Amino acid sequence: MKSWNEIPYDIQRVISNTAVAPGAYILKFKKNNPFIAGQVLALGVSKEIEPRYYSIASAENDELISILYTERVEGKLTPMLSLLNLGENIMVSKPFGTFTHIKPSPVFIAAGTGIAPFMSMLLTGKASGVTLIHGAPYPEYFYYSDTLIGRLGENYIRCCSRCQPGCLFVGRVTDFVKQWNDLDVNRPYYLCGSAEMVVETRDILISRGVPVSNINSEIYF
Repeated sequence: MKSWNEIPYDIQRVISNTAVAPGAYILKFKKNNPFIAGQVLALGVSKEIEPRYYSIASAENDELISILYTERVEGKLTPMLSLLNLGENIMVSKPFGTFTHIKPSPVFIAAGTGIAPFMSMLLTGKASGVTLIHGAPYPEYFYYSDTLIGRLGENYIRCCSRCQPGCLFVGRVTDFVKQWNDLDVNRPYYLCGSAEMVVETRDILISRGVPVSNINSEIYF
């Protein structure tokens, strides 16, 4: 990971920093550089703390950048991010990353805040015929669910690992993919989440006949 001495950056002022679930926030600030849906930014509050990378969750034509993040008590940056108030400064790099090329009729598979790049793609209108599979421990962590239900309907599938049986699939994303009756080996698959989730999901897709060339992944930020 590069240091702030190696990364060009601007100082932006916080527009909002809103709690959307326990320990989860959406941070917004002015867009100073154009980006492509699926790209990431390095954020920081001090040059003494290493940059951390986060996927952009907003549409390309939005005036503000939205960053979805969760506070990690043991982390160096997120406890400080969560305390930022309106008008306070944040260090923001230029956008970068190559998780940006989406083929038609994709299957997006995300865990937790790994939903962010897919939200950017959907809000930008860069993905058609989408099926989105999202995993979270509790219902409140299905970020943007109202928007996704309206846009995708039955093609928005929520996998809730700690929920009681009801309207959501009970289990992890990987549990769902193992038994998904509508899995189509010819569709392109895009994975975003923790390294463990991405590797396990990739292996399941391959075991079910999806060609490696149809699987693209990004470790979430």
